[in-house]
Amino acid sequence: MTGVLRPRDLARPAPSGEVTVGAVPSRDELDYEVVDVFAPRAFAGNPLAVVFDADDLTTEQCQALAFEFHLSETSFVSAPTEPSADYRVRIFTPFAELPFAGHPSVGAAHTLVRTGRLPAGTVRQECGAGVLDLVVDADGARLSGGRPTLEDGPAPAELAAAVGLSEADLAGVAADVAGCGLPFAYLSVSPEAVDRAVPDQRALDALGVGEGVSVLSWDAATSTAYARVFAGDLRWGEDPATGSAALGAGVWLVESGLLQGEGTSSYVIRQGEKLGRPSVLECTVTAAGDRAVAVTVRGDVVPIARGRIRAPDDR
Repeated sequence: MTGVLRPRDLARPAPSGEVTVGAVPSRDELDYEVVDVFAPRAFAGNPLAVVFDADDLTTEQCQALAFEFHLSETSFVSAPTEPSADYRVRIFTPFAELPFAGHPSVGAAHTLVRTGRLPAGTVRQECGAGVLDLVVDADGARLSGGRPTLEDGPAPAELAAAVGLSEADLAGVAADVAGCGLPFAYLSVSPEAVDRAVPDQRALDALGVGEGVSVLSWDAATSTAYARVFAGDLRWGEDPATGSAALGAGVWLVESGLLQGEGTSSYVIRQGEKLGRPSVLECTVTAAGDRAVAVTVRGDVVPIARGRIRAPDDR
């Protein structure tokens, strides 16, 4: 396929006007961009570093760069190893590699298209969770999640206590663990309780809540959830916008009867407001037989910065 990223031949320059992603163009430096994802404006949403031409970077080098950027995640893009994919992305928090995450996927796809490395439209991303489709438009991208999963979560009262809330704050909905690539626990509470949540790291580690917990309130009239997400890979810090949790929310909303069990429904996640990084995640969930079968999440991507960064020594 003509849009596939391919390793750059370092022995000779690429023809004029040709832009590729492949092996690093210099031993010492890498091109990168910083973008805001799920952002209604600049300096909102979830910031992401996108590092180009990452084929030759080791895991240790990627981890060192992600720690240097110290954003919630950094995407390292390179040529694909799967024949059906257009590119490969490795996703790192400052502390660990993830098989999949939403805002790094959306941000990387849109940045590759905006910078001319891939054509607009549907692109296929290879990541640790497999090959996933994204549809890139002028302002952002829509990600199709992986296979929906659902399992019982902790007792709502126990989970509430683990985030500093009480049983009186609960909205009477089961705290299932759901996902479409990464599982999260969902705790439905009253609107005024969301901003009072404070995670207890030891309690959450002991409960088994997947990758994190989404504390949210649901407005049925507008099909909108106001959410705060505390992520284990961020050492239970708060994430301003979490695409993977927004995908899992669709599975949980159908299971909880808050969205219809047949056909396709739209819903919106508002997130990041308490952090001063308001985020908007536009989602759809398709259900059959009262179970989610497909979920998507879309958001705008705003470019913020670009530059070059030194490649760490491989040791």
